[in-house]
Amino acid sequence: MRNRLMDVLEGREHNYILPFLWQHGEEERVIREEMARVHEAGIGAVCVEARPHPDFLGPKWWTDMDIIMDEARKRGMKVWLLDDDHFPTGHAAGKVKEAPEELHRLFLGERYIDTIGPAQGASFLIDTLLMAGLRPTVSLNQNASSHNKLVAVVAVRRNPTDGTLLSEYIDITEFVNNGTLYWDVPDGYWRMFIISENREGGSKAQEEYLNPLVRESVQILLDTVYEAVYERYKEDFGKTFAGFFSDEPGFYNDKTTFDFNSKPGKQEVSLPWSNEVSVLLEQALGEDYRKHLYLLWQDVGGKSNIVRYTYMNIVSKLYADNFCNQIGTWCRARGIEYIGHVLEDNNVHARLGPGAGHFFRSLWGQDMSGIDVVLWQIVPGFDEMSFRTTFGETDSEFFHYGLAKLGVSLGHIDPKKQGRTMCELYGAYGWTEGLKLMKWLTDHMLVRGVNYFVPHAFTPKSFPDPDCPPHMYAGGKNPQYRYYRYLNQYMNRMSHLISGGRHVASAAVLYHAEAEWAGESMYFQKPVKALMQRQIDCDVLPIDVLLEGANVIEGRLHVHQEDYRCLIVPYSEALPAAMLQRLVQFVEQGLAVRFVDGLPARSSEGLEVSNELQRLASHMNVKVLSLDKLAQDLVADGHFDIQVDNFQPYLRNYHYIHDELDVFMFFNESPFDTVRTKVVLPVEGDVYAYDAFLNRLNSLSSRETDFKALSLVLKPYESIILIQGKGLECYAQNPLYIEKEKMKVMDFEAEWTVSTAVAEHYPYFVEWGKLNTLTNMSLPDYLPHFSGTFRYETEFEWNESVTQVHLDLGEVFETAEVWLNGEHVGVRICPPYRLEVSGLLNKGINNIAIEVTNTLVKDQRDFLSAFAQQEPSGLIGPVTFLTSFQTD
Repeated sequence: MRNRLMDVLEGREHNYILPFLWQHGEEERVIREEMARVHEAGIGAVCVEARPHPDFLGPKWWTDMDIIMDEARKRGMKVWLLDDDHFPTGHAAGKVKEAPEELHRLFLGERYIDTIGPAQGASFLIDTLLMAGLRPTVSLNQNASSHNKLVAVVAVRRNPTDGTLLSEYIDITEFVNNGTLYWDVPDGYWRMFIISENREGGSKAQEEYLNPLVRESVQILLDTVYEAVYERYKEDFGKTFAGFFSDEPGFYNDKTTFDFNSKPGKQEVSLPWSNEVSVLLEQALGEDYRKHLYLLWQDVGGKSNIVRYTYMNIVSKLYADNFCNQIGTWCRARGIEYIGHVLEDNNVHARLGPGAGHFFRSLWGQDMSGIDVVLWQIVPGFDEMSFRTTFGETDSEFFHYGLAKLGVSLGHIDPKKQGRTMCELYGAYGWTEGLKLMKWLTDHMLVRGVNYFVPHAFTPKSFPDPDCPPHMYAGGKNPQYRYYRYLNQYMNRMSHLISGGRHVASAAVLYHAEAEWAGESMYFQKPVKALMQRQIDCDVLPIDVLLEGANVIEGRLHVHQEDYRCLIVPYSEALPAAMLQRLVQFVEQGLAVRFVDGLPARSSEGLEVSNELQRLASHMNVKVLSLDKLAQDLVADGHFDIQVDNFQPYLRNYHYIHDELDVFMFFNESPFDTVRTKVVLPVEGDVYAYDAFLNRLNSLSSRETDFKALSLVLKPYESIILIQGKGLECYAQNPLYIEKEKMKVMDFEAEWTVSTAVAEHYPYFVEWGKLNTLTNMSLPDYLPHFSGTFRYETEFEWNESVTQVHLDLGEVFETAEVWLNGEHVGVRICPPYRLEVSGLLNKGINNIAIEVTNTLVKDQRDFLSAFAQQEPSGLIGPVTFLTSFQTD
C-alpha cells in the first residue's frame, strides 16, 4: 500500500506552494517569462496580485490574465487570484462608492458634554458638537434617515470628589429637538453622552470600503470581482483556476489604520455598526439597550463588561456570516476554494480596528486556515524580546508562540479545511533576507503544522522593484534564485508528509477572545509557550467549537479528528455561561481541566453561574495552577506525547499520523545554541531519519538509540524528521552520521583563490585575489557592496584511510555549493553546512571549489533591511573534514 513517504521518495508529492505574482501591466513576453521562472523553481501554482495593476478588470487586465491562464494550462499549474484592486480586501474595485448609502461603512460614535446642576431651562447644541469634524451633509435629527442619525443621549452622574462616573444615569434622548437638547439639569455633576450613527471616524484609507457586517454590501465584491472572473473563466473553475484569496479584510474602524488595540473601552474611537447590530443588541440587552451604549466606551462597573462582550459577540458573528461565510459559499458552489487571512498582529485577531473580531469566526467560511508573516514579525532569537520593525514593536511572544498555533488549530478542527493551513511569508523583510532565513521561517511553520505556503513574491517589474522585497527572481538579479528550488522541493516534500493524515496533540488551550471582551484575561499564547518549551503539543480551541463540535470520550476531548488529554483555560475573569456549563459537563465526563492562575469569577453576560463555578472548584478533575507550574503538572499527570530528558526551550516538535506511518519533526529554533537531548517517542519498532533535502531515508546508527530513547543533536537552524512504520527497511540507506567515538576532525589549511560573479554573469567569474585566511568579504577593505557569488578554489593532499568523510564548511553566508575533483557534492542553504564526501576523495592531490552566494542587500540597501542586523558575506570557516576511521 502506498503511503506519503513513498510519494516523496518517488517524487510524487503534490504542490503546496502558490507565490504571489504581482501584475503591473507588463508586456506579454515579460509575463510569460515570469511564469516560466515560477515553474522552473519547482512551484505548481501562482496567486495573482492585482494591487499594482493599473487596469484591474479592464481590457489590459483581462489580456494579462489570459496570458497567465494560458501559461498555467500549458504547465499544469493552478491559478489563484487576490480578490480586489486594493489592499486590504474590501474596496470592491471602487464600486462601493457608487452603491446606495445603506451599503457603505457605518459607525457608532460617542461624544460627551459635561454639565452641572441644578440648572432649569438648560439647552445644549447637540448638532453643533457632532458636526465638528463631520461632513456638512450629516443630519443629526432623531427623525433623520437610517444613517448618520442620533441614537441616544444619556446623562451619567459623576463623583463630586474625583469625577469618575457613577452608576446613576438618565436617558434624555427624548429631549432633543432639531439638534438641540433641552434639559433641566438635576443637582450635581453630570456627563452627557451623545451616541450617533455616522459614516465618519473610520480609517481614511478605507473610507470607500464595503461594510462587512452587511450581507448586501459584501455582495458588491462578489458581483464586481468574483462574478466577472467566473464569467470569463468558468470552464477553468475547479481546474486551472483554483480559487480566490482575501488579504487582511477587517473593520478598519479606527482613524489609525493599523491600531492593534482598537476595541470597546478605547476612547474616541468609532465602532463598526449596522442596522442588524442594533436589532441584535436589542434582542440581547432589551428594548432600552440604547441607554447602555455609552458603556462601550466608559467603565462603569460590571455592566460595561456585559455590554462590550455582547457587542463583540454580535459583530464578530455578523462578520463571519456576511463576509467570510457568504464568499466561501459562493466559491464552493462553483467548484473552487476560498482562502486568505485576516490581520493577526499583536493580538488584534480578537479585536476591532484592522482586526475582524475573532480569529476562528473570521476564517471559518474559508477552505484553508490562513496566517501571514511579513515585515520582520518573526525573527530568530526574538521569541520573548520585542523587535523594532516598520509598524513599531512586536509582541514577540504572540508571533513566535501564538500566530502559527492559531492557524494550524483552525486547520485541524474545521472539517472543510481538510487539515490545511496556509501561510503567506517571506514578504517585506528586505533584501537582507535570503534562503537561510527563509528556511528557518519555513521550519518554524512546518513544525507547528503549516502545510501550504504563499511566498511573497514574484514580480515581473523591472529591477529594482522597491515594493516589499525580497523578490524571488528579480529580473535575474537575485543571485540566490538558482538555489530557490531546493527550498521549494524541501517545502513540498515536508508539506506532503504532514498532510492527509492526523495531527497528534496532548492538550487543548482555550482561545481567549470572549474572555478579553468581558474582563481581565490571559492571552492564549502564554500557556501555549509554557507547553511548547516542554515539547507538549497543543491546539487552540474556540468556545464555539467546544459548545457545538466537541465531545468527551473515555476522558479525552474529541474535536473532528483530534483528541486531547486535557483542556487548559487561560485566566479569564469571565466566560460565557454556556461555556461554564460545558466545562462542568466535561469534567464530570472525565476530562482533566486546568485553570491557569484562577477560576472565572462570573459569566460574560451577567447570568447567574455560582453553582457551576462551585462545582468546578470542587471537582477532582479540575486543578488551578500557576503558569510556571502548568507544564510540569501535565508531565506528572501523563498528559504528553513525547519526552525529552532535559529542558530544551528552543526544541520544537510535531507528531503526524498516517495509516501505519508516524512522522515526527524536530526543529532547533535557537540561532546560536545546539540542542543535545534524548527523546522517547510513543511508537514501537525501528525509527528512521528522513532527509527532505536529499530526499533520502536513513537508518539510525546504533549509537543514536538507547532502548526507546533516541539521541538528538540539532545544530542551530537544523531540523530532523523521524519516521516509524511498516516496510520502511527496504527504502532505508546506511546512516550518514559519524559516531563520536570514531570521529576525528582534520583541519583544512590552504591558500584560496577567490573569484566573483554577479547573478547576471554567473557562472562566469572574475578572479579577485588570494586568501590565506578566510574572512568576511563584506568588510570595508574587501567587497562591502558586492552581491553575488564568491568562488573559493584550492588544492589539498589526502592520504587517509577512512570509512566516512564529511566536509564541514563552518560559518557560511549564506548558500554554499561544493565540487570535489570536478564532481558535484551538493548544496546547503542554511546551517549546518556539512556535506558527505565519502568516495569522492582521491589519494594524493584533490581539487575543491566552494561557491558561496550572499543576498542582494550589499548592493541594494533598501529601507526594510535597515531594521535588521547585516550578516557577513562569503566563506568564514573553519573548513574541516570529519572522518570515521576503520576499526578492527
